[in-house]
Amino acid sequence: MKKVVSGKELQEKIKESITLLCDTVKQTLGPKGNNVLIDHSLFTPFITNDGATIAKNIESEEEVVNTILEIAKEASLKTNEMVGDGTTTTLVLLQSIYESSLQCIEQGTNPILLKKDLDTYLKEVVNSIEKLKLEVDKNKMNSIASIAANDEEIGKFLSEVYQKIGAKRAIAIEEVEEPMLDVSYQKGYHLEIQHASDYFLNEHKEIEYQNASVLIFHNALLQIEDIAFILNDSMQNKKSLVIFAEDFEENLIREIVAMHLNGELNCCLIKISEYGMRKRMIEKDLETITNAKVIENMISLENIGFCKRIRITKDKVCLDFAANKKTNEYIQLLKNAAKEIKDEYDQSFYEQRMAMFSQGMATIKVGASTKTETHEKKMRIEDALCALESAKDGVLLGGGVTLLMVAEEIKGNTNAKKIFKSALEIPFKQILTNAGLEFEPFKEKMKKNNFQKIYDVQKEKWEEINSSSVLDSFRVTIEALKNAVSIATMLFTTNSLVINEYTNNANKENEYTEI
Repeated sequence: MKKVVSGKELQEKIKESITLLCDTVKQTLGPKGNNVLIDHSLFTPFITNDGATIAKNIESEEEVVNTILEIAKEASLKTNEMVGDGTTTTLVLLQSIYESSLQCIEQGTNPILLKKDLDTYLKEVVNSIEKLKLEVDKNKMNSIASIAANDEEIGKFLSEVYQKIGAKRAIAIEEVEEPMLDVSYQKGYHLEIQHASDYFLNEHKEIEYQNASVLIFHNALLQIEDIAFILNDSMQNKKSLVIFAEDFEENLIREIVAMHLNGELNCCLIKISEYGMRKRMIEKDLETITNAKVIENMISLENIGFCKRIRITKDKVCLDFAANKKTNEYIQLLKNAAKEIKDEYDQSFYEQRMAMFSQGMATIKVGASTKTETHEKKMRIEDALCALESAKDGVLLGGGVTLLMVAEEIKGNTNAKKIFKSALEIPFKQILTNAGLEFEPFKEKMKKNNFQKIYDVQKEKWEEINSSSVLDSFRVTIEALKNAVSIATMLFTTNSLVINEYTNNANKENEYTEI
């Protein structure tokens, strides 16, 4: 059954949804913010202060509220998707912008015109923030990571790892049972794969080949007859053979597995997991490393490449190779191509590949006394790495101070300006509230000092602006603001909701009696 909720009733439900979502999340903001304990139907309950994770798990018993919650959550989830941090700030801004806008609408302002004004003035606010952007150095990277991880020691550790590797996607995080924080570095090209058969691996679910021949097929490999002469060459010369392809025909797999298990042929069949352009890129990477040629039609011995060492585990393969003129030129090609990429996900893919061709990969092992603490620690590490990734484009004075400075510059009494002026003060105010401090005295003191001194909530002391370690990523701040405005304006310009109404009344026709 469909139900329609409109007008004032809907706005009350929207406000209820935003209050439920944002009041729960905003208590975690800042170095003295609180954690939230989350129960989960599928997993062990866990504790976190990650805004996106908390937001995902907030639900209501009322379907109308739940529907609105899904829209409101998009603000923080979009920020998390784009930059991996700043999700709590997004929701704090969202709540303020929505509530202030609603007051204007109740006083007679047209919501559509208000949305246009906010969208227009947002550009001016972003320009003002950009003027306050600072260049990044090692100390600033340490500060960014420390704030995101809420731990100075962890922040410095992660900053060193990140600066050595240069790409978040090239850093894996592994949970361990004993209390620790350690890192190991792996050289080589790492690729997630699927095995054609587990029989190619040993009892430890891994295998290693030395001086292996390499074949790369763009399409599926269907007939063993197509590669019979290559298999014979490998058997006669006692050479290991690794074949990459989109897929393999079942009979071909069975025959090669039989030869492998009988000791006639030392071989492994590997399916490349990616598709489309990404598969083409991976094939090009493999070509560069092994000097093989990707096979699409005719097969010859000239197509065969070579790799000094290939390590294969349950779901990954690592090809060791030595840097040379060819790989160095290829890295430069990747760098040039990455500059033209606008999509964040695709750009990260390029950065991961560049890291593997140059610095290598890193694995961070994290553990604590309990699983709950380990999971919470891991989530803080993930946030810190995301913050480091986004900080490459510049940093800002953190803790809501930059937004407060921009708010003080806003002059005029238009509704849009008043809404932004109020909203931009909220992050700093909430950080102080979570630390048990009053907002106005700190705000007035910073204004009196022309923002040359700012308050570090973590260290509980005033710092000179030039030496402050309280920093935020420029991109995180911008994305948080843009997404907050986007969702807030969409919500206050919505006047009706059509929803499926569910009932818990039991239908007698569906009742069963146990006999």
